[in-house]
Amino acid sequence: MRPYEDKRKGRGTRRCRICGTSRGLIRRYSLNICRRCFREVAREIGFEKY
Repeated sequence: MRPYEDKRKGRGTRRCRICGTSRGLIRRYSLNICRRCFREVAREIGFEKY
């Protein structure tokens, strides 16, 4: 298979670890969690609200 034949590219390939949606994804720090799920688990992960 040639490299350009790989069709798994773009936004639709990355999904939220928790709910599986591909919209509103936070990829920073390799979180791969959507913004809605992030608000629920942010404290548990170690983020603080200022």
